[in-house]
Amino acid sequence: MRLMAPDMDDFWVFGYGSLMWNPGFPFESRVAGRTFGYRRALCVRSFDHRGTPENPGLVLGLDRGGSCRGVAFRVPPEHREPTLAYLRERELFASVYVERHLPVTLADGRRIGALAYVVDRSHPQYAGALAAGEAAGIVANAQGKSGPNRDYVFNTLAHLQEMGIHDPWLEELAGYLKAGLATTASPPSALSGIYPSRPEIGK
Repeated sequence: MRLMAPDMDDFWVFGYGSLMWNPGFPFESRVAGRTFGYRRALCVRSFDHRGTPENPGLVLGLDRGGSCRGVAFRVPPEHREPTLAYLRERELFASVYVERHLPVTLADGRRIGALAYVVDRSHPQYAGALAAGEAAGIVANAQGKSGPNRDYVFNTLAHLQEMGIHDPWLEELAGYLKAGLATTASPPSALSGIYPSRPEIGK
């Protein structure tokens, strides 16, 4: 594991999923930002919280390609070490994520480096790039100890929309779920005006 955060002058953490609305650590500023070269995706198989080993669900990961809008948190120096320990316990318990230091462009134009957790493509839980309909078929039938996988998707999407973040791929997937569809084909024309075809994720 790369020990990156202790070398930072300013300790920033980039959140792209639940960290955005439930960071769980103290911070002195919270700023919208975008990282390039990675995208938010349902690309991690869940064997516990949103699925089982026999019927895995899908949860978010930060995967290579595209860009991702999220939130950057600046953590006070005195909270650097406990925050780092907390994040490692929260994010690295299954070893499907790896710690990285990513460039992030903040909404106010500043460019910073931030700690982030990206998916390890060599890990068995990495699901790869899925079409929205294919992902919907997995999500629709999965449930774990934290509840149905579909609830995870709808909750994530609701939080993103509350924060003004448009994620067309997740919206397309939600369209499949709401319509009771699970296919790798393109969405029917009835949905096309509401859930556009997939552009670069994170825009």
